[in-house]
Amino acid sequence: MGTYELDAKTPDTTQRPAGGAVALWRLDTERQVVGGYPVGNALLDDAERARAAGFVRPSGRHRYLAAHVALRVLLGGYLGIAPERVEFVREECPCCGGPHGRPALAPGGPGGGPADRLHFSLSHSEDVALLAFSGVPVGVDIEATPGPAVVADLLHTLHPRETAELLALPGPDRPAALARIWSRKEAYLKGTGTGLGFGVVDPYVGSAMTPARTPGWILSDVPAPAGFTAALAVSTAPDPDPTD
Repeated sequence: MGTYELDAKTPDTTQRPAGGAVALWRLDTERQVVGGYPVGNALLDDAERARAAGFVRPSGRHRYLAAHVALRVLLGGYLGIAPERVEFVREECPCCGGPHGRPALAPGGPGGGPADRLHFSLSHSEDVALLAFSGVPVGVDIEATPGPAVVADLLHTLHPRETAELLALPGPDRPAALARIWSRKEAYLKGTGTGLGFGVVDPYVGSAMTPARTPGWILSDVPAPAGFTAALAVSTAPDPDPTD
């Protein structure tokens, strides 16, 4: 896995990740210029602009815009097209078949065909964003360490073994352990495309420093700034043809 920092300069995207290789980028979403482009909605499509307009706080809007400018700049670089030409779709949900599965590149367009498919995942929390790219399905998540009240609220939404693990820890150790659990689960659920709609009981990922094994996926913790926890999920199964 290659890990990179995205700043104001044009990023080096000459080495597009293939197969199970992953390129992981980190971004400070407070930046005014990302990858050579000013943060704004000029590169975005109508859906992204509508989402940005829905933020009440200017800080939240700016962070969203910065993250999505970054996504387009990096995808455009890997695909050899202008960032504004990147076209997104939603895959079918693997659980219900609805059009709310993983974000993906449009089939038939650059990076969207079965022969050259490029997968991606984006997560942001407060002023940090992580963006993952791979030739296989991938999910990434970053979480700020929660406070005790959040731990209490979420404690019994987890897998019973995870709840027991948290209850066995001293109170001050629980927030960091919950952040590990939550970021691992979200990374996995983003990778599979199921999301949080069906709860977070499964899969069991554990609170230990090393994630539990998840069949069909490689789950790992990745470096994050102080006060944050992040995880990455990478599929080990053959990539299905999105046009089937």
